[in-house]
Amino acid sequence: MAHPAPKESVGGAPARRTGPGPILGADLPVRVGAAAALMVGALATAWAGGYWFSSFWLIAALVVHWEWQRLIGGPNQGLRVLYGSAGLVAAAPLAIDDAVFWAIAALLIGAAGAALASGVRRPRLMSGAGVLYAGAMLVSACLLRASQPDGLYATLWLFAVVWGTDIMAFFGGRLVGGPKLWPRLSPAKTWSGFGAGILCGAAAGLLAAPAANSIAALFCFGLATGAVAQGGDLFESALKRRFGVKDSSGLIPGHGGLMDRLDGFAAAAISTAFVGAARYGIVNMAAGVFQW
Repeated sequence: MAHPAPKESVGGAPARRTGPGPILGADLPVRVGAAAALMVGALATAWAGGYWFSSFWLIAALVVHWEWQRLIGGPNQGLRVLYGSAGLVAAAPLAIDDAVFWAIAALLIGAAGAALASGVRRPRLMSGAGVLYAGAMLVSACLLRASQPDGLYATLWLFAVVWGTDIMAFFGGRLVGGPKLWPRLSPAKTWSGFGAGILCGAAAGLLAAPAANSIAALFCFGLATGAVAQGGDLFESALKRRFGVKDSSGLIPGHGGLMDRLDGFAAAAISTAFVGAARYGIVNMAAGVFQW
């Protein structure tokens, strides 16, 4: 989940100040409350597993898909959301049951439907991409949780890395300040926040993980996963700037949209599932997280 960084003005010049800024804001209690509610839901359904988990992330993917179509604009948004959502609804139970081929097929059909529903050539690619973006997050999270016997631990590890990275990237950047990470895309992010975030995220991952045969390797994997999460945050910033949008929606008080909060998680979940599956296969991808 993306850290609650200060809102940036679309197309505006990056701030000149490079020193540390104020940590607390007037809306901090609202931000913390909304983030805590999302975390509790994620943890509770991760513990329950099965269709509770897939349903939670299906709802998240449906909202992210709706926000994506809203963000890019263009004609026939209702039809695009309808066709893409149908693909997501079909993919969720298939993914949690390890029916990977059919889950991917459902996403591709939903993406094709959303693309064709756009009606004109230019938005087709972006309309279909929104289904695949939300769907890849959904399928990756479900496959990782369903992996036996360490699916729960791998999911908790992923949460710890992403949340630790996001939280400490925010506070580290505010406390230390310094050079901007990529001012053209996100004027609020700093290299100090990036470094503090991935270090603390990797450390949090170690605390959430079961026994691993190489603590050093797992820590390095946590660093890489935290960096990917920050890259997902920057990707969404670039997308919003491309379409001149400040927030993906106003759905979450003090935060913007759900896509704004899950951009880092989406990238980290996809990369973790890919690495785990490449090392130990789709059914045992959680072992690819912990065994090095």
